[in-house]
Amino acid sequence: MAAVGTWAFSLAAVERVRRLMAAGNGATHCVQEAMAELENDKETGCFVVGRGGFPNKAGVVQCDAAIMEGLPGRFGAVAALPGVGIPLTVARVVMDKNTHNMLVGEGAAAFAKEQGFSIEDNNDMMSEAGLDAYEEFLENRKSTSKNHDTLGLIVLDHLGNITVGVSTSGAPFKDPGRVGDSPLPGCGLYADNRARAAAATGDGDKIMCFCPSFHVVQLMKQGEVGAASTVSFPYTFWARGMEAAEQRQSNPHTHID
Repeated sequence: MAAVGTWAFSLAAVERVRRLMAAGNGATHCVQEAMAELENDKETGCFVVGRGGFPNKAGVVQCDAAIMEGLPGRFGAVAALPGVGIPLTVARVVMDKNTHNMLVGEGAAAFAKEQGFSIEDNNDMMSEAGLDAYEEFLENRKSTSKNHDTLGLIVLDHLGNITVGVSTSGAPFKDPGRVGDSPLPGCGLYADNRARAAAATGDGDKIMCFCPSFHVVQLMKQGEVGAASTVSFPYTFWARGMEAAEQRQSNPHTHID
């Protein structure tokens, strides 16, 4: 059993996974529950995730999220979804109950409403920090935000099943309807039936051109384990036998065999 999350702020999610695992929950449930706590917290919106995330150019918070199971290879996603503070949970329901794998925009919102989710007013999705940043954007007509993150979470359960999830409110002040790499299989996330998975974070418009998550999983078939980064990158980690989740650091060009 193990879990890994992108960025230092994912520590709470990985710790939540640890507790859920101890209670006997499977990988997919752990990903959904742990992600929802951070997605729905306006305090973590500053990390460009869920409720409290940065709005688009029209002042609307639109979220992307996806979930993928390595076995039996299921996938669900939503993109440009307005009014829902837990978009990954909607993506999970898309995976479980819809014949399609991805829904976007108003179609995603309509499906969420059909499934019992409340579609909230945009004001309830905004934080004071997000509103202040948006007003500054309107004044300067350019983004001054340095945040451009994605919450990625990979969980391996006691049965050997692996699930990966990603969630983001997207690039601050993006064009309405813009979709990044996060909800795209092979780009923002990927998992296979041999308990291998990957999640990406960064500039989604560049990431989606190279399908890095798919390629990372393919390279894992060579049997090597490693970590590499072009920048100093914090992540969080927990594995069976550890008493608590820990923060780790991947330094540029490091590699571990």
